[in-house]
Amino acid sequence: MNTLRTPCITILLTSSLAAIWPANAFAHVKWFAPYIVGAQPEPISDTLTDTWFWVGIGLVLLFFIATRLIEKSRFGEMAISGLNFATAPLWERQDEYIRAIIAAFFVAIFAVGGVYLTPDLKTPAEWVSWMQLVIACFVFSRRTMPIAGVGIVALWLLALRDYDLFHLFDYLALGLGVALYLILEPAKSENLRARRFEVLRWGLAIALMWSSLEKFAFPSWFYPLVVEKPFLTFGMPRDVFIPMAGVTEFTLGFGLLWTPLIRRLSAIALLVIFTAAVWPFGRVDLIGHGLIMAILIAVAADQRRGVDLLTLLKQRVASIPISLAVMLVVFCTAYWGLHTAFYGNQQNIPADVSGKTTHSFDPEHPHDADTQDSGAEHRHD
Repeated sequence: MNTLRTPCITILLTSSLAAIWPANAFAHVKWFAPYIVGAQPEPISDTLTDTWFWVGIGLVLLFFIATRLIEKSRFGEMAISGLNFATAPLWERQDEYIRAIIAAFFVAIFAVGGVYLTPDLKTPAEWVSWMQLVIACFVFSRRTMPIAGVGIVALWLLALRDYDLFHLFDYLALGLGVALYLILEPAKSENLRARRFEVLRWGLAIALMWSSLEKFAFPSWFYPLVVEKPFLTFGMPRDVFIPMAGVTEFTLGFGLLWTPLIRRLSAIALLVIFTAAVWPFGRVDLIGHGLIMAILIAVAADQRRGVDLLTLLKQRVASIPISLAVMLVVFCTAYWGLHTAFYGNQQNIPADVSGKTTHSFDPEHPHDADTQDSGAEHRHD
């Protein structure tokens, strides 16, 4: 009987997660729609007064609390045992898997060519692609893995020559997480080496929570995608779906930092979401999100329980709403505050007839002021 209950409970929890959050097939908007990073964001008060934002937060808290209560019971142990059984082959070779997917990612962007780290970070420098191939080769030897990690950081720094620092914050946490994994994995100190999966998971979680804020700060960036692919909203009104999608991404990123069952189910839910985006957005989305998707599989297979930050805090059910609120305050303050610090309170680009511009007319050069000016003139003609 217990053998039958174990997979059933796991399936039930995962199904509940999928039912609570709306299916979100959004790709990274900067890869498919023109944008202006320096445009004035919507005030945070608009998000805080949005009913659908709070509906999403309420559903999230219900799921996390229910999952944590189940996790503390005997049924939680059964669910985790079911996940462990299903992912055991991957867990036993976790390091080999992660190294392989990192190498595969850099081979993929080498083959695409003309980008630093992601599809929107374009470069005409051919040698950058060869650097990516070298990074991929260095991943396969434990002696050269730290060099590969430094190389990833170097690519991010090189991108600063062509792109705004605020734009590159989207890729900082994940890049550092992957780089630190490559540096820690061959470390002789077992205490340091034990943290390698943790830094990778934290890097991914922070990256997801940060990028999710675009849906609150710049919802108009997503309007062209909704017009082009209306099926993405699954019949929901545009201004309902976008904030709910933002809540989904932020909270599931937060879930990756929590207790074993919550973080593993969050990883599975995110994997379903990113996989769903491949069909409407194609190869570019698969390559751009391939590393994220592969890391999510690793998180879902992660059987560790003791090596984590703030383990005692996370064991308390009451810590879930408090910690989620703290994360929202910290990330929103940082996002809107840093945007103001970089670009000021007023738009530094011409306004369109509606008084607000968030889209560039040349997606290949999103920071080109001349392009933006000509685009604005074109609108007024």
